[in-house]
Amino acid sequence: MTEVTKVLDKEFVPFISKEQIAERNRELGQQLTNDYEGKDVLLVSVLNGAFMFTSDLVKEIKTPLEISFVKYASYEGTQSTGKVKQLIGFNADQVKGKHIIIVEDIVDTGRTMQALIKDLEGMEPASVKVVSLLFKPEALKIPITVDYVGFEIDPRFVVGYGLDYDGYGRNIPEILVLKDI
Repeated sequence: MTEVTKVLDKEFVPFISKEQIAERNRELGQQLTNDYEGKDVLLVSVLNGAFMFTSDLVKEIKTPLEISFVKYASYEGTQSTGKVKQLIGFNADQVKGKHIIIVEDIVDTGRTMQALIKDLEGMEPASVKVVSLLFKPEALKIPITVDYVGFEIDPRFVVGYGLDYDGYGRNIPEILVLKDI
């Protein structure tokens, strides 16, 4: 019998285990280490969802880097609102001339990532690349390139490992998917 976890009024079942996540973090960390060795890197973590992924991923990156945080919002409940708001940002001095690695928990519609990339490009970085734990290519509304993908998934609603449902479920150490009714 599949274990069911209740988050608020919804039921979720296991989807991606913490062991699978840890292994993929090691692989992504090695790839980023190789690709950014000797470069001036600013890793930009998108709050709140990417905090767990960022924490584990940076431990696997063996090249010096700076870390900053931004906060954009586009979700309410289980649906994207279609509007992106910057809630916490950074200044151009942090970005100019640096190789930017954006760390995101999930890229689905692409709206948040498009807004963030546009904001960053206006600050004259050396480069901007995206690493996302989860990527839903079928859900894209805006063409976005995700340069480093943890797991490509179908457009289903997921929680855990930083991802939430109305603010809850972020502390679950694995990724769960909404149970089919």
